[in-house]
Amino acid sequence: MPDDYEMAGLAVPESINELHDLLERVAADHPHLDPGDLMMFETAVIEVAGNVVEHGRPKGKVVYRFTLGVRPDRIVAHMREASDAIPQFSQDSADQLDESGRGLALSRAVLDEMSYRRADGENIWTLVRNLA
Repeated sequence: MPDDYEMAGLAVPESINELHDLLERVAADHPHLDPGDLMMFETAVIEVAGNVVEHGRPKGKVVYRFTLGVRPDRIVAHMREASDAIPQFSQDSADQLDESGRGLALSRAVLDEMSYRRADGENIWTLVRNLA
């Protein structure tokens, strides 16, 4: 049963389906993981990946690499993407009808840790969900 997973490709809508498939494989490989933890983690991963697909530049040509590790006490993912776009984080969620930035806020809400940094021309996301 593997504890580490990796995939890479172009950040296009089809890659979201590939991420769903990978996360289903993680669930099958690790039946001891709480389905609620996996669902929250998957929600965050898909929101961040969707942000990359939607806002990454040049559109349809952004290369990404996604790694995921299942640890005894947490699930950790890293997404690196070579986009020219730098994410815009909404600091004010007062307008509940504004969808811009809501996915990243949702990700932050369901994760125990979420970080972003830019290095060597890449956007690097780290997502952590502690296990119950």
